[in-house]
Formats: sequence, structure tokens, C-alpha cells
Amino acid sequence: MKITINGKVAKFSSEQHKTLLEALEQQGFDPHYHCRDGFCGACRCKLVSGNIDYTLEPIAFIHPGEILTCCAIPTSDIELDLEQ
Repeated sequence: MKITINGKVAKFSSEQHKTLLEALEQQGFDPHYHCRDGFCGACRCKLVSGNIDYTLEPIAFIHPGEILTCCAIPTSDIELDLEQ
């Protein structure tokens, strides 16, 4: 699946990546994070378009339209805004 981040494109493959955070890191992006488990919310970003599922339900508070990359996987092509 295609991930568009602030105008740049990355790919997500369920065979290669466990989460969006892992996919972004492996493709040269430098997303902010801390816990990697949905607890802290440091990886919070805006989901501009598309759909995701969570590998585990996040505990950190997120506003509508936001996702946590550490525990999210795309279910369609998505667009993210990491510059919040």
C-alpha cells in the first residue's frame, strides 16, 4: 500500500512491516516516537486520508483524525501529516 507523508511516498507491506512506524523508519523517515506500544502518544500524527486498523488498541489519547503510527497498519492507501 502507498503511504504519502507530507508530499513524499513510502510503501507499506504486511510481509515486511509490523506497523506504520516501522515502515516509515525503514524508508528513511524520522517519525517521533517513544514507547512503540500505544501508551505515550508521542507518535501521534494526522490521518489526512485513508483507513487504518490497530494491531493493539492504543491507550494514549488521540483526537478524531489522529492515529498512532506505533500500533497502526493501513488498510488502504493513506496520507499522513507528521508535522503536527
